Amino acid sequence: MGTSDLTVDAGLPAVETFPRLPAPPSRLDRVALFLDLDGVLAELADTPEAVAPEPRRTAVLTALAPRVGGRVAIISGRTIAEIDRISDRSMASASGVHGLERRRADGTFLRAEASESVRNAVAAFEDFARSRPGVIVEDKAVAAGLHYRGAPEAAPDAEILTRRLAAETGLMLQPGNMVIELKTPGASKGTALKAFMQEAPFAGGVPVMLGDDLTDEDGFRAATELGGFGVLVGPPRETAARYGLPGVTAVLDWLEQLEAKA
Repeated sequence: MGTSDLTVDAGLPAVETFPRLPAPPSRLDRVALFLDLDGVLAELADTPEAVAPEPRRTAVLTALAPRVGGRVAIISGRTIAEIDRISDRSMASASGVHGLERRRADGTFLRAEASESVRNAVAAFEDFARSRPGVIVEDKAVAAGLHYRGAPEAAPDAEILTRRLAAETGLMLQPGNMVIELKTPGASKGTALKAFMQEAPFAGGVPVMLGDDLTDEDGFRAATELGGFGVLVGPPRETAARYGLPGVTAVLDWLEQLEAKA
């Protein structure tokens, strides 16, 4: 595999340099599902709050959970409060802010301690956004997000700022799709997946992680280490995932097939 998704020749359309991964099997025994939210269960939107509950998504998740023995969780960069809003509270198990928040199947809630460093990063992001219309700051208490989907020209300055703040504060730099976050270190989507796999009802299952972003690669690797696999959603790229699906609609189709055959 190469290092970029697309090769562009002058006057010719873009050509994918990575082959598409095969679709995941439609029947899996003892599957334990870990699902990213944005770009996997929900289409990407211009702003975080623009993503709303959707009847088909809610119906799929609600029907799927009992069919796989409750072994399904959303693992997202969003907070658990946002996961609940968008998923219509259809998930008992969830992890937010890249593993820094986690709700077990029994309802126990775990979260890393908020820090002065995160508050300082939020303040710096707000100063940055004041003079750049379209840039959005997200305060997650244990992480600070700088969204620039509405102002893509701000990307170079956003990267400079976040790298400087990461060096000054010790916070972890977490790049994403048109967003850069600074988060409390020590957790990832991979650590969240591994923690779930040590608990009921996930223990003994075969972990399968669906994700679209670079932040999901830790989850792909964790699933593989534990005998399962990752599923990359979206365009082909270099990845630790074994299988692929082209987009959100294909994810919901696949989950419906799983539910029917479980």
